[in-house]
Amino acid sequence: MSAVALAARNLASPPVLAFAVGIGIAAWAHSSGSGRRPALPPVVGTLLSAYLLVAIGVKGGVQVAVTPVGELALPALVTLGIGVITPIVAYVVLHRFGRFSVPDAAGIAAHYGSVSIVTFTAALAFASSAGTDPEGFLPALVALLEVPGILIALLIAAAAQPGVAIGHAVREVLTGRSILLLVGGVVLGVLAGPDRLAPVEAGYTDIFKILLVVFLLDLGLKVGSRLDDLRKAGAFLVGFGLVMPLASGALGVAAGVAIGLTSGGAAVLGTMAASASYIAAPAAVAVSLPSANLTYALTASLGITFPFNLVIGIPLFSELATALTRG
Repeated sequence: MSAVALAARNLASPPVLAFAVGIGIAAWAHSSGSGRRPALPPVVGTLLSAYLLVAIGVKGGVQVAVTPVGELALPALVTLGIGVITPIVAYVVLHRFGRFSVPDAAGIAAHYGSVSIVTFTAALAFASSAGTDPEGFLPALVALLEVPGILIALLIAAAAQPGVAIGHAVREVLTGRSILLLVGGVVLGVLAGPDRLAPVEAGYTDIFKILLVVFLLDLGLKVGSRLDDLRKAGAFLVGFGLVMPLASGALGVAAGVAIGLTSGGAAVLGTMAASASYIAAPAAVAVSLPSANLTYALTASLGITFPFNLVIGIPLFSELATALTRG
C-alpha cells in the first residue's frame, strides 16, 4: 500500500478524525470572535490521560511477563540509545543553526528527546489495523524513552550555563505523574500476568479505543486554541517541527529493523523516536530551566510535530519499515 493510501487510511481513523474535529471546533470558535476557548473540563483530560497511561503500562507489562528477558535486552538498549542521540542532535540544530538560546534550545530538545504517549498509542492502533501487529513489549520501552532524553538535554544546559538543577529535574521526571502511572501499569501487568488480568481485559483493550478518541478530541481543542502560537513561531521552528521527526523517525525504524523487530514493531519504534513529549517534559523543563520559553517547545511538539505524525509520520514510517523489512 502506498504512503498516500496509508495516510488516507490514518486520516479516516476515529482517533485522527476526533483530533481534526477538535481543531476545527476551536478554530471556528476563535474566528467567530467569541473569545472563548472550547475545551473539556480539565478533570476529564486528567482522568483520561491517567487511564491511558495505566492501560498502556498494563498491556506492556502483560507482554513483558511472557517475554524472555533476552528478547527485551537489545530493544531496551537501542531505545536508550535513541533517547541519548535525539536530544543531542536537536540541541545542536536549534542552538547552532536556529540561534536559539541555551535554555530555549535545551528546553525544546528535552521535549523531542522524550516521547508522546498518545502518538505511540496511535501508532500501535494503526499497526494493528494495518495487519502488522507489533511486539507486545513495546509499551515497556516507552518508559525507557521518556526519561533519558529529558535528562540529556538538561545536562547539556548545565554544561553550558551554571544553575541548572539537574537533581531536581531527575526527581521531577522520575516522580512525575506520567512516569509513575506508566511504570505502575507495567509492574501491575508483570505481577498479575495475562491469566489474572483476563477478567478485566476489556478495561484496557476495548474501552481503551473509545477513551482514546475522546482524549484526542480534547487535544484537538487545545491545539486549535494555539494556532496563533503556530503563526508566531517562525519559519525555522516550524521547519524543525517537521524535519526533526522525519530524521529521528527514520533512525528509529532503521534501528528496529536492524535488531529484528517486525515491520509493525519497527514502525512503532520509529514513531516513538519521532514523537515529542508534551506531558513529562514541560514539567521537568519548567523546574530546571525557568528561563526557557516553554511556548516554543509546546508549539513545536504539540502544534506541529504531533499532528504531523498523526497524519503523515505514522503511515510513512509504516511504509518505510515494510520496505526495509522486505529488502
